[in-house]
Amino acid sequence: MPAALILIAATACTPAAVSEAPATASTEAPPVAPAGATLAQFFDKYDAAQLSLSPQGKAYRGIRDEDYGRWNDVSDEAAVANQKLQQASAAAMRSSFDPNTLSPDDALSFELFNAQAERADRLFAWRDHAYIFDQMNGSQSQLPAFLINIHRVANVAEAEAYVSRIRGLGPLLDQLSAQSAERAAKGYAPPKWVYAYVISDIDNLLKPDNAVIEDIGAKVGKLEIDAAEKARLIAAAKAAWSESAGPAYARLKVEMTRQQAVAPTQDGVWRMPGGKAYYEVLLANYTTTDMTAAQIHDLGLAEVARIHGEMEAIKKKVGFKGTLRQFFEHLRTSPQYYYTTREAYLADVAAKVKAMEARLPAFFNTLPKAPLQVKAVEAFREKSAGKAFYQSPSPDGSRPGTYYVNLYDLKDMSKTELEALAYHEGVPGHHLQRAVQTELTGLPPFRRFGGFTAYTEGWGLYSEELAKDMGFYTDPYSDFGRLGMELWRACRLVVDTGIHDKRWSREQAIQYLKDNTPNPDGDIEKAIERYIVYPGQATAYLIGKLKIMDLRTRAQTALGSKFDFRAFHDVVLESGPVPLDILERRVDAWIAKTKER
Repeated sequence: MPAALILIAATACTPAAVSEAPATASTEAPPVAPAGATLAQFFDKYDAAQLSLSPQGKAYRGIRDEDYGRWNDVSDEAAVANQKLQQASAAAMRSSFDPNTLSPDDALSFELFNAQAERADRLFAWRDHAYIFDQMNGSQSQLPAFLINIHRVANVAEAEAYVSRIRGLGPLLDQLSAQSAERAAKGYAPPKWVYAYVISDIDNLLKPDNAVIEDIGAKVGKLEIDAAEKARLIAAAKAAWSESAGPAYARLKVEMTRQQAVAPTQDGVWRMPGGKAYYEVLLANYTTTDMTAAQIHDLGLAEVARIHGEMEAIKKKVGFKGTLRQFFEHLRTSPQYYYTTREAYLADVAAKVKAMEARLPAFFNTLPKAPLQVKAVEAFREKSAGKAFYQSPSPDGSRPGTYYVNLYDLKDMSKTELEALAYHEGVPGHHLQRAVQTELTGLPPFRRFGGFTAYTEGWGLYSEELAKDMGFYTDPYSDFGRLGMELWRACRLVVDTGIHDKRWSREQAIQYLKDNTPNPDGDIEKAIERYIVYPGQATAYLIGKLKIMDLRTRAQTALGSKFDFRAFHDVVLESGPVPLDILERRVDAWIAKTKER
């Protein structure tokens, strides 16, 4: 599923894929609820209908059934059927239940399901505009990553299911390649420079002993079965790769090379047919606001100026003689601010996470049960993958939450940012919020497993500043790194809208970050390339964070001594992700109720 449409099927948050024998999508909505049926039962039926069409969605949930060896169907017919299912289900919900008679939490679920259906309906017309193959969310790397990180192997049947998925990669990639060619012909191709990254990923997977073959070999090796059976399974995997997946990757490389030769050189989506309207829809989707591109751009400029002022104070504190831009260059180019080994970087992350975990109970009533693991991005995709990202745990406990850190080039990973990055991706950031969300068993599945980017990424960025309130960043350089991370998100508002609305080039956007941030050149280039292929998404972080901070300040001012961090965080977390206007309404209601006590 293209990244821009990821919320169309909230319970099937998986990369795009197709099976050799895909399930046939039904357009029928769950039946109008009979008398006495609960809203929860209605949502459970909808979730079951969605999962029946998403073998990968089941795997993310830890469900291993007869579909375990299959891929999702990403034909346009399946996309249309899924859309009809969601819209018909929302209509059935509205005709079956009166929100005025529901409990407060059920009324919120009613409102959220309706809102998600409306957002999906607005996005659906633009589904062809999203890129299938790129360096951020491209299927060429996301599909192998799914096998490596999501497909578990606990017995022979699950190993055979892995082999089946390897064999299914052939028709899957061929179909996606054809869809990509169709989109490119309509003017929806990524910029020319993107293709080199995609082709590099493909080349890594064309090697006989590639990451997928290594992975299944390691997983089969851990099974308690005899050596002959292990050898059979590994041989079957290699045969499936050499006969199906490998040749399909070779064909995909030919198609990507063909597209590369005629790809556009402009970077923003403004160049696409309907590009301006497409970008407006994406901004509304990611921010859950009605802010225009111009308003977001201006907010970014104002926030950059504010953060620069705070950075000046730290520069003075550490005794640096020179301008802020000279301090940026000093941090960007001096070896003492970078690690020399991956092991040292990961060891420091582990120490920071351990210290933070010990501090959490003073600020949170609700803590995740799922463990957090920190993992370097796999070698086959580290050149193209983002700087850091998080993967939620499975609800059955079979897979931990995972903070992936990209250590491809240690010169792109400043020591000054390590703390803030770990708090954002790990605790109290994404791991705490998303694991708690997954563990809210009283909520309907679409709320446990769906999301709103401004809320989720706003929480991650809020967590970076919260860590300062919790007593961290004792080194002023780490505190400067925290500000650098916030500055980075402020600059995103400027460069994302600059690229996609104001028609900035990749080079203009890169220069803006070089002039206004302390980040290394490689980090800057990779970031701008991310914003180009993931339009609008990066604007959600600071907009969400500013709203959460505004609501916290409002609560602290109104409640005085009655304010409690733990209670405030419960209000934010225990609803699961919600649009920012609904979050504001919930916090205001909590403030009023607390004042009455």
